Amino acid sequence: MLKATEKIWRNGEFIAWDDAKIHVLSHVVSYGSSVFEGIRCYETVSGPAIFRLPEHVRRLVDSAKIYRMDTFQFTQAELETAILELVAVNHLRSCYIRPIALRGYGAMGVNGMKNPVDVFLACWEWGKYLGEEAMAEGVDVCVSSWSRIAPNTLPALSKAGANYMNSQLINMEAVANGYAEGIALDKSGYVSEGAGENIFVVRDGKIVTPPLGTSVLPGITRDAVLTLAKDLGIPIVEQTIPRELLYIADEVFFSGTAAEISPIRSIDRITIGAGRRGPITELLQKEFFGIVAGTIADRHGWLSMVPTK
Repeated sequence: MLKATEKIWRNGEFIAWDDAKIHVLSHVVSYGSSVFEGIRCYETVSGPAIFRLPEHVRRLVDSAKIYRMDTFQFTQAELETAILELVAVNHLRSCYIRPIALRGYGAMGVNGMKNPVDVFLACWEWGKYLGEEAMAEGVDVCVSSWSRIAPNTLPALSKAGANYMNSQLINMEAVANGYAEGIALDKSGYVSEGAGENIFVVRDGKIVTPPLGTSVLPGITRDAVLTLAKDLGIPIVEQTIPRELLYIADEVFFSGTAAEISPIRSIDRITIGAGRRGPITELLQKEFFGIVAGTIADRHGWLSMVPTK
């Protein structure tokens, strides 16, 4: 159950949490016509700060453009300002932020281009997605029987609500079989991503991650891992990954706004490395969490400070 905050932003104004409602016949309910983001605000030594706000908002705008949401009425700058204000008016030190653009109430039918696009911004307190213990001990995952959405079916570069029906199938199957998460393969049988996370494989001191062409979402945290690995002098390459490389890896970890950087200790009941967080994963975690806590310099300008009220 979400812990309600005081205000949600809707189409340019703040409303009460309980007033953020849509009609049951809104286009999004029948047809899944929404795009959204997941953004984290961290409590730093200098106050609350949002991680990579411009990049997240740009991806939201890009997602809307891909789905022809031409009536999307807010600029990137307006949305960034509104998100900062949202966290401030709710007096949160750290939180998860969910911007959503959806096709609302109007015409009924598959083509929703005549429907209004409503934009909501919400935030709430939320801890570690895969659990606190997972940050050090890792999680048990499986390779899913469900494949990732294929090119020319649904656009993987868009963070769209409809895409996450695929993610739900991957995750639900994994949880039903006793795993924390599932890993999906692409249409060619190569490793793609988790149900809601990008994936990285470490072998012989080198990091490998699937390229965008394998139906992966261009993760903002994924990009941060690529950048931090370069900073730390860790070799990293984007290339297709065969399933069996997962089993013989020294380390495997997930990345994502919700998952942050989470190690994987086993895949399909095969122990990965030492069966817990490996040294490269730990090094990246320390750098990442140091930056978002404000104890390591924000050398890439990733933090947007929330104004104090």
